[in-house]
Amino acid sequence: MRIIIGNDHNGYELKKELVRYLKNNRYYLEDVGCDSIDSVDYPLIAKKACEEVLRDDDNLGILICGTGIGMSIAANKIKGIRCAKVSTEEEAALSKLHNNANVMAISGRIDKSLAIKFVDKFINTSFSNEERHVRRNNQIDNL
Repeated sequence: MRIIIGNDHNGYELKKELVRYLKNNRYYLEDVGCDSIDSVDYPLIAKKACEEVLRDDDNLGILICGTGIGMSIAANKIKGIRCAKVSTEEEAALSKLHNNANVMAISGRIDKSLAIKFVDKFINTSFSNEERHVRRNNQIDNL
């Protein structure tokens, strides 16, 4: 599994902390985000990150911007991406368990320790193959 992380200027500081955490925990990580607080256009970073996520079914993405909303909207424009904007540990877990999300978007303004909890839940939760979740995800795919 590769973790692809992308951020804009508002997510730069939090990205640095998450990269450190993920590397310390021996995750294979690819950073496609910006490396400063200088303003950048987040849709281009979301696109680049999502293209990398789609290279392998086991890849996961983490996107960080000011609120996480813009990155989530941009990511969900890309066929094959299921991006969930998460604000709680439960949402991070359920985005994978019920919705088979392959990308998580978070706010760059949240506390580092909270973001790490979100990342852990997202990475370590698997999709439930319960019929109702499979059926609903197929319905989403067919929209």
